Amino acid sequence: MPPVKPMLAKAVKGIPDVGHVEPKWDGFRTIVFRDGDEVELGSRNERPMTRYFPELVEALKQHLPRRCVVDGEIVLVRDGRLDFDALQQRIHPAASRVKLLAEQTPVSFVAFDLLALDDDDLTGRPFAERRALLVDALAAASDPVFVTPATADLAEADDWFARFEGAGLDGVIAKPLDGAYQPDKRTMFKIKHERTADCVVAGYRWHKTGGIVGSLLLGLWGDDGRLHHVGVAASFPMAKRRELVETLAPYVAEDLTQHPWGEWADQEAHRGGRMPGAVSRWSAGKDLSFVPLRPELVVEVAYDHMEGDRFRHTAQFRRWRPDRTPESCTYEQLESPVGLDLAEILPVTR
Repeated sequence: MPPVKPMLAKAVKGIPDVGHVEPKWDGFRTIVFRDGDEVELGSRNERPMTRYFPELVEALKQHLPRRCVVDGEIVLVRDGRLDFDALQQRIHPAASRVKLLAEQTPVSFVAFDLLALDDDDLTGRPFAERRALLVDALAAASDPVFVTPATADLAEADDWFARFEGAGLDGVIAKPLDGAYQPDKRTMFKIKHERTADCVVAGYRWHKTGGIVGSLLLGLWGDDGRLHHVGVAASFPMAKRRELVETLAPYVAEDLTQHPWGEWADQEAHRGGRMPGAVSRWSAGKDLSFVPLRPELVVEVAYDHMEGDRFRHTAQFRRWRPDRTPESCTYEQLESPVGLDLAEILPVTR
């Protein structure tokens, strides 16, 4: 019975030889509970997801066993690649909007583990056994419900890691074949791309505890002559957060009208592009206002991959770059993966 916390993965540098590697899907981690005509979608943070994906609920009734619990990922495929931005838009409070988006941007479900089947709790069984049962249980499934591809060949896994990014995936997952399913435990391994970029620091947000820096707001100059907000760097020790307050103090911009992101206070501005103060459905009332800084500091950060024109995940602070000018921090420095149609990985029809 829901809720069940999903099993997690810890980051490692190389692909370990544990007998099973699969693509790392970039979507909403979801555990599906089905009992006849009842279907519930459980999210990683245990927020209810079912109402947002009515088209997927109907598809799962067609393609899953009548009584089962399946771990997987909700993904949105558009123009031959995963589109996480469009997937985020599916979370909307208005029922009319949910219905419209279900028609315009339907989602898919990629299954990668089987936790229960009929009356059998499978979580204590080895993953190799659960995988075999999953493949058998979903043998007749078709678009938009899939079983994730997998390989035991490290050479093939390396190839996937290099190529699949072009379709919007962000790495691979390795799973020990003898492992039981352990909710909320990091017993799997995730291998993600890591790159670096030099970014302008144009502001910061206070930490939730107050008085120390919570995150640095990062920008890159675009061809349009604007400084685009591309993400944040937020993982700092507490001592570093206190130190950053003093480091950044001389750069605080008193006149917001002269700041590249000065429009953040005008909510209408958010409709034309991303601003660091924009309201997010995922923020749940969180204060997203920021302290503006003169765009003079340059920082080197590590990131895994881009989603559109911004970092998909929180970037990691590496070092200050006093040798770089803010004007040199452009999108041109970023590495672009070779494009790949997702149909080469899954037989999608969208």
